[in-house]
Amino acid sequence: MRNWPIIFAIMLIGRSLGAASPVTIDESLVRAAGIRSTASQHLTLYTDLPASPAIDELPAVFDQAFGQWCTFFAKRPADAGAWRVRAFLMLDRQRFAQAGLLPGALPSFRNGFAWDADVWIVEQPADYYRRHLLLHEGTHAFMNTVLGNCGPPWFMEGVAELLATHRWVDGRLTLGYFPKTREEVDHWGRIKLVRESIASGRRQSIDELMALKPQGQLENDVYGWCWALATLLDAAPRYHDRFRAQLADVTRDDFNRRFRERFASDWHDLLDDWQVFSSTLVYGDDVRRAAIDFGPGKPLVGGRGEANVVVDRLWQTGGVRLEAGRRYQLRASGRFTLRAGPPAWACEANGVSIHYHDARPLGMLLAVVRPDAATAQSAFLDPQPVGLEAVVAPKTSGTLYLGVNDSPADLDQHQGSVRVEIIELPGPP
Repeated sequence: MRNWPIIFAIMLIGRSLGAASPVTIDESLVRAAGIRSTASQHLTLYTDLPASPAIDELPAVFDQAFGQWCTFFAKRPADAGAWRVRAFLMLDRQRFAQAGLLPGALPSFRNGFAWDADVWIVEQPADYYRRHLLLHEGTHAFMNTVLGNCGPPWFMEGVAELLATHRWVDGRLTLGYFPKTREEVDHWGRIKLVRESIASGRRQSIDELMALKPQGQLENDVYGWCWALATLLDAAPRYHDRFRAQLADVTRDDFNRRFRERFASDWHDLLDDWQVFSSTLVYGDDVRRAAIDFGPGKPLVGGRGEANVVVDRLWQTGGVRLEAGRRYQLRASGRFTLRAGPPAWACEANGVSIHYHDARPLGMLLAVVRPDAATAQSAFLDPQPVGLEAVVAPKTSGTLYLGVNDSPADLDQHQGSVRVEIIELPGPP
């Protein structure tokens, strides 16, 4: 299947429908409708909005995006030939209809639509989100016309959202940008959508996202979930190369099957990473540092073991296997620095009592016994506080994981490590 005919709600995105654009431009009708045009190497922009820096710079933004699309999709600029897009940025849709720029062949859409190398954008209340929509639709246009398709819904929307989330400062564009603050991405709201979905009990699993149908409607929050999954897969080092390899499969019917095959060896790990990432998602999230450091646990030798926990990462394997029905004493030692400053806090594994994160002291040592088999809810979502010392009595055998309590946005500010001694205790739990 080379084309997936999609009609989505909210940010309705059109795909290549297997035919040339229905738009034939009559410049006299365009001018009579009060529509002006401006052009660059890769974009011709038609709009009924008055001239302003935020509008008139859009072709320059698009030209910078072209080079970054080529890099992301591993295409030489020469491979795309004289690639260019026509964009119709509309304040008054009726003007565009009268000028023949909004033909009746298009399905109804709310914010944006792409048909091969033509894209339609409805004017937005924020400069950032207007650019975001143009880049989102531009990503679809690039994939459809240069790669030949966009892949299944979760992938096409995830990649478009990943690349459209951007930074534009002093005339320089960065695609695939993870925003540090809400103010950087006015009206974007993807992190809020994911967090609100989880709070209301509507967490999206990878299987659910992969099962999105090629026809129908997506709920608004699904765009946030697709962005989050693409962000994890692209930013976490252990998944990055395999995620990029999927780009070669966008024209294949068996795209999802090949995705599962690529990740079959560590599917359990990916499911845990996904639940932890989506549950802790914040602005400024350091996805690379926050990805779980997986590793198998070995039985304790002589009833004793030791682990070293660095504080600039989240969950890390303790390297030991704990058995159900037994008790283990964990003792932590060493001092480390949280938030290298200012302010900076030197502390031990009990954490900083003057500052809390998730209702526990910042920097407190936490533990999880991760079962060998995948569970509906990841064990990492219910950690046990350890501090300087605690007894762990796992109900299920598994590998011990350790980490210090903090937001994934602040990991790069921490320095040091914690030494943890693991001692098997005698007697029943």
